[in-house]
Amino acid sequence: MSSPHNAMNTAQQEAVNYMHGPCLVLAGAGSGKTRVITHKIARLIQVGMPANKIAAITFTNKAAAEMRERAKALIGKAAQEVLICTFHALGVRMLRSHGSVLGLKPQFSILDTSDVTSILKDAGGSTDSATARNWQWTISAWKSAGLNAAQALAVAADEDERQAAVIMGRYEERLSAYQSVDFDDLISLPLKLLREHTEVRAQWQAFAGHVLVDEYQDTNATQYAMLKLLVGCEPDGSLAPGRDAARFTAVGDDDQSIYGWRGATLDNLRLLPQDFPALKVIKLEQNYRSTAAILRAANNVIAANPKLFPKNLWSDLGEGEPVRVVDADSEDHEAERVVARIQSLRAEGTLAQAGLQFKELRDFAVLYRANHQARPFEKALRKAGISYKVSGGQSFFERAEIRDLCAWLRLWANNDDDPAFLRAVTTPKRGIGHQTLGSLGTFASRYKLSLFEALFSSSLGSVLPSRAVGSLHEFGRTVNDLQFRAKHTEGAENALLFLKTWLADMAYEKHLYDTEDSPQIAAVKWTNVMEFCEWMAQRCGGQMDDDILITQRASKNLLDVAQNIALLSTLTEREKDQNVVTLSTLHAAKGLEWPHVMLVGVTEGLLPFKMEETGKASPDKAGDEASDEAATALAHADLATRLQEERRLMYVGITRAQRTLSVSWTRRRKKGRDTIAAQPSRFIAEMALDKATIKEDPREKLRALRAEFAARAAAVAEKKPTQ
Repeated sequence: MSSPHNAMNTAQQEAVNYMHGPCLVLAGAGSGKTRVITHKIARLIQVGMPANKIAAITFTNKAAAEMRERAKALIGKAAQEVLICTFHALGVRMLRSHGSVLGLKPQFSILDTSDVTSILKDAGGSTDSATARNWQWTISAWKSAGLNAAQALAVAADEDERQAAVIMGRYEERLSAYQSVDFDDLISLPLKLLREHTEVRAQWQAFAGHVLVDEYQDTNATQYAMLKLLVGCEPDGSLAPGRDAARFTAVGDDDQSIYGWRGATLDNLRLLPQDFPALKVIKLEQNYRSTAAILRAANNVIAANPKLFPKNLWSDLGEGEPVRVVDADSEDHEAERVVARIQSLRAEGTLAQAGLQFKELRDFAVLYRANHQARPFEKALRKAGISYKVSGGQSFFERAEIRDLCAWLRLWANNDDDPAFLRAVTTPKRGIGHQTLGSLGTFASRYKLSLFEALFSSSLGSVLPSRAVGSLHEFGRTVNDLQFRAKHTEGAENALLFLKTWLADMAYEKHLYDTEDSPQIAAVKWTNVMEFCEWMAQRCGGQMDDDILITQRASKNLLDVAQNIALLSTLTEREKDQNVVTLSTLHAAKGLEWPHVMLVGVTEGLLPFKMEETGKASPDKAGDEASDEAATALAHADLATRLQEERRLMYVGITRAQRTLSVSWTRRRKKGRDTIAAQPSRFIAEMALDKATIKEDPREKLRALRAEFAARAAAVAEKKPTQ
C-alpha cells in the first residue's frame, strides 16, 4: 500500500531523486515501494532519460502489470516505451533477438514443468514422476547457481548428485535438439550471452540507461550476475568503457527474503556495497499498511535475526487492536475458532479502530505454512456457509484441455518441439498410434532429426507402412498450413475466428464429449477452451499487455503470441476480485494485504518448519574428529540459516495484516496418520505481546455478541406500544 497520493515522505523523495549512480532502496513491508519505482521512472524521463532506455524488472506478471498501470496513470503515453517486465520476460527478449549466437532460432519453445518432467524421465530412463521431479529440483538449483552439466558433475557431493549431473547433460542435449529452453534457461542463457559475446553485451548496455529492480532480495546468483552485466559492468567486474557509473536502483527488503529454497540468496544484498562502493543506501521505514500493534509484533520477531541493514518499521495509523493469540485443542478446533472470529468481526458494530468498516469476506485471509493445512479450514468454512478461495490451486493453464491447445500453438511456432508434437499428433486421435510414433522416434533419433522433420523424410517409408506415412504427412501438412495462416492472422476479431474455425475443423468439442464420461465435465472443459480462445484473441488485439513481445504494434499476429505461450500461461495470474475469504500459504501471500489476517498452525514443527539437524558425520567417519567437527558446524550453520528464513516467513505473515491480526496454535496436531502433542511456535514468544491481552476465545465473543443483540431486540419489543 502506498503513501497518500498528494505527498511522499522524505525518504521516498530521496530515493526518487537520486539517479547519478547505484542505489539500494531498503523498502520495509507496506512502505510504498511501487510508488517510489513509478515516480522514479517519471523523474528519470523528466530529467531527460529517454523512456525506451528505462527498464523496471520484477518477479511476476501480476506485479509488472500493476506497475505498468500505475506508471501509465502517472506518466501517460511515455510509459508504453518503458520496459516493465519480469526477469524471465527480459530473458525471452534477449534470446529472441540474439539467441542465434547460442544456436537458438528465434522461434524456440519454452517448456513448462510437465514437459520438463517428461523429458527428464526419458533422459534418466525412469517412469517415476517423483524421481524426475527430484532431478528437476537439483538441476534447477545448479542452473540458478550458474552451473552447466560438466560443472555440476565436478561439484556433485554424492552418488545421487552425480547421477543427476549425468542426466542433466542428457537433458541439455535434448533441449538443444528440440530447440527448447526451460525457465532456468531464460536467465542462464542471457547471462551467457552477456558474458561471452562482447557485441551483444554492448548493445544491451546501450539500451539500459537506468534499470530498476523490484523485490531485489528474491534474486538468485545468476540474476545478480546478469544485472551487473546489464547495467554497465564487464565480466571482470570493472565498468565498461565510457561508463562513469552503474545506473540502477535495487528495491528490496532483507527481512522479506523467503525464497532461499528456490535459489534466492541474501548474498546479493551483501555483495552490493562491495561490488559498487559508491552505492547509495536509502531506508523506507514508514509503513502505510498496518497499525502500531501489528508492526510492534513484526519488529520484535525479526529483531532475533542478524541484520544486514538495520531498520525499524513505524506507522502513524494509531495503536489499533492488540494482536491476539488463540490456542486450540486440534486443527478442527482451530478452524472452528477461525470461523467464529470471522463471524464475530463481521457482526461487531462498535470498535471502530479494529477496522470494522472492512466487513466484506474479501477483507479476511487465513494464512498457513503448507498447503495441506487448508483442509480443516475449508471444511469449517463450508459448514458455516462462508465462501472462500484457496490461493495456489490448479492453474487454468494446467488443465488438460488447455495444455492440448498450447501444444498445437507451440508446434506452429517451433516445428522442432518434440514434446508438443507428441501431444498434438494424438489430440484428437487421428489414426496415428503408439507403434507408428515409436518407429518415427527411433528413425528420428538415428538421423538426429526432430519428429516433425523426420515425418517428411524420403526414406521414412523404409520403416513404416505407406498408410502410416500418409497419415503423418497429412498431419504435417495440416501443421504447416495452420502455421502459415496463424502468421497472417492479426488482430483480436480475426484471431478469434481463426481459433474457432480450427477447433471446429478438428472436431475438438466432439473429442471432449467422446473422452469424458460426464457431459457436464465436457461442457465445463469446452467453456474453458472458449475462454482460452478469447484470452489469445485479446492479446492479438493488443487489449492485454505483453511485456515479452518485441513487436511494438498495437495488434499482433497469432504466431507471435503463440511463440510465448508457455511463459504467458505459466506466469499470468488470472484472479478476479471475488468477495470470498482467502486461504493461502505464507509464500503465496507475499506482496498481498488484507484488513483482517489469521495466522494459523503457528506451532513448532510447522512454523518454523521441522528444524531437524542434518549433515552430521556418518558412522564410517567415526574417529575422524576434524571431519566430525566440520560436519557438525555445517549442520548448525544450515539449521541457523533455515531458522532465519522461517522467521522472515513469520514476519511476512504478520505484515500482511492491516487492522487486526490473530495468531493461533494447536495443542495437538496430525503428523501422518498419528496425532502428536504440539507446542506453540517460538515466534509467538518472540512477538513479545502484552501478556494481559493476548488470549482470546472468539466463540465466547460471538456468544456474547449474540446475547447482546438478543437483549437489544427484546428491549425494542418491550417498548413497542400494544395495538
